[in-house]
Amino acid sequence: MKFILSVFFCFVLINNLSAQNNSKYLLVDTHNDFLTASIENSVKFEDDLRGKTNSDLRRMIQGGINVQVFSVFCDDTYGSGTAFSFANREIDSLYAIVARNPSKLQIVATPSAMLDAIKKKKLAAMLGVEGGHMIEGDINKLDSLFRRGVRYMTLTWNNSTSWATSARDETQHSFIVSPYGLTDFGKSIVRKMNELGMMVDVSHIGEKTFWDVLAIVDKPVIASHSCVYSLCPVFRNLKDDQIRAIAKNGGVIQVNFFSGFVDSTYDKKEKAFVKAHQKEFDSLDAKGWSDYYVQQLMEKKYPDEAKSIRPPMSMLIDHIDYIVKLVGADYVGLGSDFDGCESTPAGLDGVQDYHKIVEALIERRYSQQDIRKIMGENFVRVFKANAVRLHKSDKGSR
Repeated sequence: MKFILSVFFCFVLINNLSAQNNSKYLLVDTHNDFLTASIENSVKFEDDLRGKTNSDLRRMIQGGINVQVFSVFCDDTYGSGTAFSFANREIDSLYAIVARNPSKLQIVATPSAMLDAIKKKKLAAMLGVEGGHMIEGDINKLDSLFRRGVRYMTLTWNNSTSWATSARDETQHSFIVSPYGLTDFGKSIVRKMNELGMMVDVSHIGEKTFWDVLAIVDKPVIASHSCVYSLCPVFRNLKDDQIRAIAKNGGVIQVNFFSGFVDSTYDKKEKAFVKAHQKEFDSLDAKGWSDYYVQQLMEKKYPDEAKSIRPPMSMLIDHIDYIVKLVGADYVGLGSDFDGCESTPAGLDGVQDYHKIVEALIERRYSQQDIRKIMGENFVRVFKANAVRLHKSDKGSR
């Protein structure tokens, strides 16, 4: 009888939650690549983009998102003279989106502005730069990005900079870099970020860089989109000692939805999929399209095969569980990587699906308090801890 009542109670909670559209939770996602996707696919955020992207305005509202950090990204083909310019183009794109939809979105750069947007029932739109190469080795460009509203920077993408080594390069040696870690200039970048109030993002960086960062920061860090190495041993995921160090620092790990970081068997299955259609992949590659968009196109052409290699959503929840059991519920959140990864766990098809994560946490008997922390409060705490009091004339929203 107790078991039946327990199941019934969970059923009621889940249905009430869906009906309320996550309204009892502050929902924050710290990493969405729509800005890049919008430029490369020539699509508008206000349009119905189902089947084209993971995100659009209507689905973000439907998903109950309160705060979305939009990633400012370009890959390693951009460098001196091009990377900073492209970063500003993406920032311009977000400003244009907000200008077209002032009643639905608000760009925010301070915790108070974020809470103001939420109070007005607007999507609080934030900016995070994914890759330190976009400052082109110029600390003045870091200042410029901060003034435009950027509130975190991922120190490296997969490519190392002249001042910090990436996880890919430290593990796969695809690019000769020496020495590993932060240079003196890199340390000055990190200290400058702390001084400005720009969160230091440790996703993508190598282990040596990671430990150099943790040795000098005086504010909590974030991992904007990373998972657990012990569950999925890929170079981009965090090892247990790194997770413990982030918790000790007071930071937060925002779990990534990419199948390849969630499921250790995904890479093998994905390679088999490519091999089965190698001629088509090669033909599309020859057109100069990025690997990401080639993969997307092929998965749309062969949906049943693509679906079969996606991990169950329960495996993503396992990553949240692991972090909570290792260091507690105060140090984990969500950093989806929507529109920046070609595959996500089954059921997480876009920004409309966050309620499924809440439902899964309820089923695993997480308390309401811990769910609130995971869905957004942990990130807000870190954002507040990093924020620097601005001049009175600065409204914190631009």
